[in-house]
Parts: sequence; structure tokens; C-alpha cells
Amino acid sequence: MKNRKYTKTRRADQQDETRARIVEAAVKLHEALGPAHTSIKAIAEEAGVQRLTVYRHFPDDASLFQACTSHYLGLHPPPDMAAWAAVVPARERSVTALAAMYRYYRQTERMWTVAYRDVDQLDALQGLMGLFEAYLDQVSDDLVEAWNETHTSKKQLQATLRHALRFATWKSLKTAKLTDKKMAELVQTWLAGIGIAGEA
Repeated sequence: MKNRKYTKTRRADQQDETRARIVEAAVKLHEALGPAHTSIKAIAEEAGVQRLTVYRHFPDDASLFQACTSHYLGLHPPPDMAAWAAVVPARERSVTALAAMYRYYRQTERMWTVAYRDVDQLDALQGLMGLFEAYLDQVSDDLVEAWNETHTSKKQLQATLRHALRFATWKSLKTAKLTDKKMAELVQTWLAGIGIAGEA
């Protein structure tokens, strides 16, 4: 009985190890080539398994992308909103949050570049990317509320901050060779341009 239990446990451990190798291989190739250009054959070769083994663990793109996303975000979690929750002045709060997002984008640039590039080609990726966009919506809403603006100004503020939080916006600003904090401070000049108070 003990030998049978040991055998089952060992087999389960081996399956977990194989699954982890497949996920790590897929993440590596997704980052290097992009999800749309990564084949199951390439993942199998990178993981040192057969293609059928990959399919046994991940029968479709949705299950594979979900596992890869969970693994990648576990290693590279987006900024926690609690990091600026105690920052009361709205301007300082916005700078703190944007600088944190921009640092995150700089550290994970390659993966977000290929993910946004390929998202329209892969149905299974769209829902996962939608979750990240929903997170950015939450960050934007949090920053907007801190400013306590009127309805008209609030709409402009929301549009500006949501634009500032986009990966594409950071990548565009990156060409100016600014630090992440300088980029975040630049956004405050955008807010001033639409009449948002400087020290709310």
C-alpha cells in the first residue's frame, strides 16, 4: 500500500514538473517571438517533451495562455495600488502611481510589446489582455477620485490619466529618453493644460 501511494505521489510530482517546464518554455518563447508566432512544436522542443505531452496538459490555447499569464504575472506582478493608497495630495498620488507603472513597463517591455502586437490575432489572448486593461481602469479611477474634480473636468481628467497609463503611451514617451519619474511629471503638465488644479 505504501509503495502504491509513493508511486502515485511520484507520478503526480513528475506531471507537475513536466507542466511547469512546458509553461516556462512557452513563456520564454512568447516573450522572444510573441504568442502568435510560437508553435506547439517549438514549445515541446524547448521543454524537452513530445507535442502530445503539451496537448495533454494544455488541450487548447486558452488553457495554455492562462497558465503562462499566471506564471508570468506571478514573477512580474503589476504595481499594487496599495503602494500609493496613503498618498493624499492628488498630484503626488498621480506621479507616484504613474512612475510605478512606467517602471513596471520598462522591466516588462518585451512581453507587453508582443502581447499587444498579437492580441488581435488570438481570441484566447483577448480575454487575458482585457483583464490587464480592467486593472488599468481601476488605477485610473482611483487617481481620478483623488482629484475631486467637477463633472466636466473629471471627464477630461479621466481621459488624460487613462491615456497616460497605457503601455503604448509609455513606449512613445520612452523615445524622449526621459526617466520614468520625469514621464510621470510630464503628465501633470497635461493635466494643467486642461485646467486641473496643480495641488489638489
